[in-house]
Amino acid sequence: MFTKQNLLASLAGFIVMFLLGYAIWGFATEDFFDGHTLKNVMKETPDMLFVALGNLIGAFALSTLYGKWARGVHSAKEGFQFGIWVGIFTGFGMGLLNYGVSEIMDLTGYIAEGIIEVIFYGIIGAVIALVYKATAKKSS
Repeated sequence: MFTKQNLLASLAGFIVMFLLGYAIWGFATEDFFDGHTLKNVMKETPDMLFVALGNLIGAFALSTLYGKWARGVHSAKEGFQFGIWVGIFTGFGMGLLNYGVSEIMDLTGYIAEGIIEVIFYGIIGAVIALVYKATAKKSS
């Protein structure tokens, strides 16, 4: 679990997760989601320490799960496929569950969030896989 390969993949995943997440939700889609928010529960100023810590833990969990899921086959395609499944779970599974029990966003917002998360986690999965591939032990 705390192998060099997993830790380096976690670090790369964290960096991409943090920066890409900020670019997507902090800039690119901010106006869109403002228009589909029913109740704004966001902090005026995010606590970036906890955002970074959450991303670090998330990246470590994804990297660890990917390492077990991949079974030694590492490629951008495999990582992207892994990330797609994570995005389906978080974006559509949890998103539609949240739509069913809360009034944070309208259905359009949750559908858009699901699509974005599938792509977002696909990219993170691909990055993690490429680091696993680059740091894999070379066979003689």
